[in-house]
Amino acid sequence: MTSCLFCAILAGDEPGAIVLDEPEAAAFLDVRPLFPGHTLVVPRLHVAALQDLPDGLGGTLLATARRIAAALRTALGAEGAFVALNDVVSQSVPHLHIHVVPRRKGDGLRGFFWPRTRYDDPEHLERIRAAIAAAL
Repeated sequence: MTSCLFCAILAGDEPGAIVLDEPEAAAFLDVRPLFPGHTLVVPRLHVAALQDLPDGLGGTLLATARRIAAALRTALGAEGAFVALNDVVSQSVPHLHIHVVPRRKGDGLRGFFWPRTRYDDPEHLERIRAAIAAAL
């Protein structure tokens, strides 16, 4: 898919600071990093949304993200990593990608603000649980 920036990077048609290039997955530096070393792990196959990811490829992507997180510790002295995936909403490029961001205590990253709520009652919880289970 040539209109996809990440596919173009993988094809060598657009510049990208590739740190890992393998048959099923690749990783390159984010051009607008939260911190230096912020890496994006992508499937080589163009997949826009998590629901479109072929069975088996998720394990490969997570294993690649794990390897990148370990490499950030070694290469940059990171104490840990923030690993995240936006599915469609908040994806600036419509190609599934996992963010692996090097972290250090006191680095200033404050996570996400997610307003918490409650279920109306146990029946409401059960209706939601049953709907999700039925969809699976």
